[in-house]
Amino acid sequence: MNFSSNDCTPNIDRLAREGVKLTQHLAAASMCTPSRAAFLTGRYPIRSGMSSSFNMNRAILWLGGSGGLPTNETTFAKLLQQRGYKTGLIGKWHQGLSCASRNDHCYHPLNHGFDYFFGMPFTLLNECQSTKTPEIHRALRIKLWISSVALGLVPLLLLIPRFAGWFKVPWTVVIITALVAALFFTIWYSSYGFTRRWNCILMRNHEIIQQPMKEEKVNSMILKEALSFIEKYKRGPFLLFVSFLHVHIPLVTKEKFVGRSKYGLYGDNVEEMDWMVGKILDVIDKEYLRNNTLVYFTSDHGGRLESQEGKFQLGGWNGMYKGGKGMGGWEGGIRVPGIFRWPVILPAGKVINDPTSLMDIYPTLSYVAGAMLPQDRVIDGKNLMPLLEGRVFQSEHEFLFHYCGIYLHTVRWHQKDCGTVWKAHYVTPKFQPEEGKACYWSGLCPCSGDVTYHDPPLLFDISRDPSEEHILTPDNEGLFDSVIKKMEEAVKQHRKTLMPVPQQFSVFNTIWKPWLQPCCGTFPFCGCDKEDDTIPTGL
Repeated sequence: MNFSSNDCTPNIDRLAREGVKLTQHLAAASMCTPSRAAFLTGRYPIRSGMSSSFNMNRAILWLGGSGGLPTNETTFAKLLQQRGYKTGLIGKWHQGLSCASRNDHCYHPLNHGFDYFFGMPFTLLNECQSTKTPEIHRALRIKLWISSVALGLVPLLLLIPRFAGWFKVPWTVVIITALVAALFFTIWYSSYGFTRRWNCILMRNHEIIQQPMKEEKVNSMILKEALSFIEKYKRGPFLLFVSFLHVHIPLVTKEKFVGRSKYGLYGDNVEEMDWMVGKILDVIDKEYLRNNTLVYFTSDHGGRLESQEGKFQLGGWNGMYKGGKGMGGWEGGIRVPGIFRWPVILPAGKVINDPTSLMDIYPTLSYVAGAMLPQDRVIDGKNLMPLLEGRVFQSEHEFLFHYCGIYLHTVRWHQKDCGTVWKAHYVTPKFQPEEGKACYWSGLCPCSGDVTYHDPPLLFDISRDPSEEHILTPDNEGLFDSVIKKMEEAVKQHRKTLMPVPQQFSVFNTIWKPWLQPCCGTFPFCGCDKEDDTIPTGL
């Protein structure tokens, strides 16, 4: 998502004025699940197996799947929990739920260092609102419907010769073909046809409290829980991760915000999120926590340009940055807001233009809490506190690698001796149509297959050309060959640090499994509402 300073986001703008703003803050992936995995662990998602080798499932798509953030990964919540912090996650998780049985909850937030969880173990999808067009594997579902109709016609066609008196097809054959057609339909529709009930649920800790979720009240409930967590644990050290459901289709928005923004429903949704940020900041001030609370605001990836409704962008805008969600290397998919506020400790109004990463929050929080970083694995993030405080004047990152699934698309080199930031694209998506800015026909750009491979790579000077409009070549850039050689050597060294790990997005892990499906009530007739969703006045 991309924000500009205006009256639409007064609370987020206030955070930026009172804290440190990072203008080249980067997600480790342009999709929800892998980006969040990197954020939580400080490691590229490919290191934990949280990256896909195929284009269909690049994020977790079923709560009843068996993939998720591996239990041997250590999140920043676990580090702080071990230091005596009370840790809470309110909102979206999207890192998997169960491994082998419905209630083992091996990937649950409470098994990854959080003391308290309230929210969606999955994510928002169009399927969460019955009036919206489904988005999971939409093209595949159309083919499955057509195939089901075709198979359903076969037994009827076999009856024609019998009733026409031509010859008699055995009833056994007719019955078997009808059963095959019914079985085929049942197998695929049992997952795709009930997505709202299967995926769009609310949990408190390990208990399902709404199935399906009441989306019209969920944002107020999340805010209520966040404020309650602060009130409960304000007297000791705490970590609260509020993971908003906002700026993500289907743009669930409280009625009082609908129609307020000149930017349509997306703008309304942004304004509601900003209001929620303000409420959280207000309670921090009210409880005299302001000066000893580090506040961090970011997003997990850029806006999805393919999500449109008429002239309005439902998936958001990425400003001057090319590309968007799902694209491995273009800035629009990976450059995100980055704001740190900590009065007394961090200077107000400071702007940092060096490359930084969401992975940096891991070592930064470890440093702040006095925790020890794991020594048995590679941590790709860097401690940002010296840079934020002004004790150093350059980011520790020299090279950053931008993946699309398991495929390396782009490399960024921060040449510290001159401050230049070079960026080389080895692979780029083919936009549909070609003159467009996204993959409108397919709905999301692929990582492999129908992509463009560049040899030599496309080179840009991001420090002077953040919009990636001016391609550098040996003819117009004298350093071209030396820059590309330096990057290629960095890629070789980086690949030496990668170890084989189980792939969480394998075909087996990503298919829906009935025995793993969370269910409140009697399976498959799942459904319940245990939540007292009374919202206090003002929320």
